[in-house]
Amino acid sequence: MTATVAGTTATASGRAAVVRPELDLRINDALSAERLDEAMRLAEGLGVELVAAERFQLREPRPATLIAGGRLAWLKDLVAAEQLEVVVVDAALGPIQQRNLERELECKVIDRTGLILEIFGDRAQTAEGRLQVELAALTYQRSRLVRSWTHLERQRGGAGFMGGPGERQIELDRRRIDDRITQIKRQLAEVRRTRGIQREARGRVPLPGVALVGYTNAGKSTWFNRLSRAHVRVADQLFATLDPTIRAVRLPTGERVGLSDTVGFISDLPTQLVAAFRATLEEVLAADVIVHVRDIASPATAAQAQDVEAVLAELGVDEGEQERRVVELWNKVDRLDDQARADAEARLPRERAVLGSARTGEGEAALLNLIAHRLGQFRTRLRLAVPVADGEAIAKAYRLGAVVARHDDERLVTLDLDVPAANVERLRDFAHDRGLDLDVPRHRAAE
Repeated sequence: MTATVAGTTATASGRAAVVRPELDLRINDALSAERLDEAMRLAEGLGVELVAAERFQLREPRPATLIAGGRLAWLKDLVAAEQLEVVVVDAALGPIQQRNLERELECKVIDRTGLILEIFGDRAQTAEGRLQVELAALTYQRSRLVRSWTHLERQRGGAGFMGGPGERQIELDRRRIDDRITQIKRQLAEVRRTRGIQREARGRVPLPGVALVGYTNAGKSTWFNRLSRAHVRVADQLFATLDPTIRAVRLPTGERVGLSDTVGFISDLPTQLVAAFRATLEEVLAADVIVHVRDIASPATAAQAQDVEAVLAELGVDEGEQERRVVELWNKVDRLDDQARADAEARLPRERAVLGSARTGEGEAALLNLIAHRLGQFRTRLRLAVPVADGEAIAKAYRLGAVVARHDDERLVTLDLDVPAANVERLRDFAHDRGLDLDVPRHRAAE
């Protein structure tokens, strides 16, 4: 299926086409069309003039070029007729495949990973975000240095083991990339250490963490602005948010939480990006509750949800942790007709999900109540009395739970703690070993 697109020339130069060779023969037509549309939006996000797009089943991928035969001939004709400068292949290309396609088509070829890296490079705003994107891009480029030296043949010296000028240049570039990667990793380790200190400082204030995650353009930032009354940039484009933001939000119980907005996930998210953005996504790992924002109006909502769950698992939030910590917000219900909305309400797992619309505000109260319920379900309020002089025990209490209230007198420090389920027994054992008084606050016991 071919789509002709009315392109708009923007800041990036070049006329472009997008092709999606469908490698999974089991994929349904609607999902395939949605994925092509996603690739088109990614390409448009770079500002190229998009003049054509096509998707097709690829039954026998060719090792040298992935696309072959009539499809490759059609693509060569399209490049010549439309004077294309860029062809975006919505699939993973090996370095040799990418080089060979560029030779065949005589234009620049970008695969899905390269396209997403270009988008991230264009959108990163903070120094940390730019470092993470650069790390991912260098890791990607390292394996593709052969592309930069297609004009040099790999020459052998007389002894049969000496590399020619092209090979020596590639090795030199590889060493330079390796040195830069090492430098960036060192800088990101410092970022991670600083984030840990900041998170520990926040832990001394009773602010449980709530993280918004979801497929890119699902509506996370709009919900973040609505819930926190913040003014984070919102745009109807993929990867509008790359850098994390945290704001305090008050729940119906009166408790405040630290709400964080995060980078959007996407299908086939490059592994380089998952690794590079791990420092940023540690906010997700540290969150008490993870709110998975889903675009329920998208035909690909189920597939998108699976992609998000897969990335969470790759980050270390396994299936059991997801069951315990993740709640779902089925967003964009205002875009559903009456029948589709009725179907969504019938499918909704009400113990862990709510319907909502960031545009109209529907579902806001229900979401905040669900977060409060989930926090209360997995946190226990305990009161610990510690001698004033026992600084070690006080510090330990702060590490094991969020201090909701503190009362000091001449003899004792009394701490009301919200303790995660995983730390309750640790705190009980610690109090028992130290001979400290640990109990449930009376107002909680009465409840």
